[in-house]
Amino acid sequence: MTYDHMNSILQNLEDSDENTTKFGSRWSQGRAAFGGLVGAFASLSMRKLIGQEKPIRSFMASFVAPMPAGLIKTNAHIQRQGKNVTQCNSSVYSEDDNLCLQAMGVFGNARQTLNVQPRNDFRPISRDDGVHFSEANRFPQFLENYDGYWVGPGMPGSGASETLAMWVKHRCDMSKYPAESILAIADMPPPVLLSHFTERTVPASSVTWSVEFLIEPGSITHDWFYLEFKMDGAKDGYTQQSGRIYTEDGTLCALTRQCMVYFG
Repeated sequence: MTYDHMNSILQNLEDSDENTTKFGSRWSQGRAAFGGLVGAFASLSMRKLIGQEKPIRSFMASFVAPMPAGLIKTNAHIQRQGKNVTQCNSSVYSEDDNLCLQAMGVFGNARQTLNVQPRNDFRPISRDDGVHFSEANRFPQFLENYDGYWVGPGMPGSGASETLAMWVKHRCDMSKYPAESILAIADMPPPVLLSHFTERTVPASSVTWSVEFLIEPGSITHDWFYLEFKMDGAKDGYTQQSGRIYTEDGTLCALTRQCMVYFG
């Protein structure tokens, strides 16, 4: 089986003077591309303006329209560049020039300040006790690009849980794109709300998404990530969820929140 590797897709974008790249249908989830891939396009387009010196600190995105497979184009601008912090925005367009995602990114230098360690709630369920992605039926096609395990009771369609946990790693080497690696991982979990249903066909999609980085992405040396997500609420066709992303050694590296719509 061949894969449309994320690192090669991003490399094409990085090398492109027109800020374009393309991807295939293996990155689809229904009619739209996997949102983590589209977010990675926005992140990399902003980083092309800033360079490697200032690591990303936060990322905020609005999913404006579904992104179909094919050619995409990004358009990024620096909003303000200070001594320590730079704020950028990026828009990602489909091949027919439809705006699909708008994002803001905050990039900042490390400084000597108060250091408060986050609480350590890392109590992972072993991968040996999980269900490998290849054994889970009727899940989005983009999961083929990842190695991973569902762990705990929160698999979509289980009808049992308000939490979801999973182990995930990229199938390709993402060491050149550490921020984009984490962004893609952060959007891996489906709506936790789907764990309340006994079927997996309830339509749902993200509307807004934010990721906050607790450590510099470039400092991460582990391939596996452990994700714990919980549903914060659901009403009137909208659901909110938050998540914590850990490296394999238990370092909390990112926090994420999403607002999603669902029909069911």
